This record gives sequence, structure tokens and C-alpha cells, in this order.
Amino acid sequence: MASSSRGVQTALQVVLAIAILALTYFLYESITAPYEAVERQKELTEMTRERMDEVRSAMIEHNRREGRFITTLDSLVMWLNTDSMMVAAGDSIFGAGFAPDSLPFSPRTGNRFELAVVDTTRTATYRLDDPDSDDFIGTLTGDVTQLNAASWE
Repeated sequence: MASSSRGVQTALQVVLAIAILALTYFLYESITAPYEAVERQKELTEMTRERMDEVRSAMIEHNRREGRFITTLDSLVMWLNTDSMMVAAGDSIFGAGFAPDSLPFSPRTGNRFELAVVDTTRTATYRLDDPDSDDFIGTLTGDVTQLNAASWE
């Protein structure tokens, strides 16, 4: 009778050990999964802002060289792909591995950035918006102090 009692006690200890391990795993997952999701969102936000900075740099360069802001992102990509100086200097201006064709798209969702240009006032302005967040660069109000300012800076 004592041996069957020890067998039950051992079986109960094994069951409890397995339950403890399972609960430990679920606790670990419940803590790390939300943290990883937040970290991934931060990473995507940073990548999107970097891409928007690249668009800003290209817009500034086009304005500097041509004397006007380009009005569409497709035209900006075409200019970056065909202008010999930009093709040669693309990696030094935008960083190694720069791909102009990906410029109009948000890394967050793949949606296109929205670009609006106002060139009917004394000073032309533009505004680049990320459709998936509240991030933007520039202004449409004509306030030249906000011309190339980013909402997150």
C-alpha cells in the first residue's frame, strides 16, 4: 500500500512539473509577444521616417537644381533614375543600396506616400504625408519656416 501511495505521489509531482513548465512558457510568451510587437512597430516607424527623409532629400535636390519642386512622386523617381548626376551620386546622397523605385512607398504597409505641392504662391511649398500615420514633412500654408520640417523633429 505504501508503494502505490509513492507511485501516486511521483505521478502527481510529474504532472505538476509539466504544468509548471507549461505555465512558465505561457507567461514568457504573454510578456515577450507584446514587447516584440511594440519593437517591430518602432522599427517600422523608423524605416518609414528614413524613407520620408530620402524623399525630402530628393525634393530638396531637385528644387536646388531645377528651381522648382517636382509635383508627383512618380516624376521624382523618374528624375532620380534618369538624371546622370543623381544616378552617379545616389549612393553617396541617400546611402548604399538606395533604390529610387521604392521611394514612393511606405515600408510600414506598402501604401504610397501622399505628396501635395503648392507652387502658385511666392514661395513654393510641399507636404509629404504618410497615409498610415500622422507623420508628415513640409507645409501647404506657405510658412517657409516649415518648408522642410518633419512632424517628428
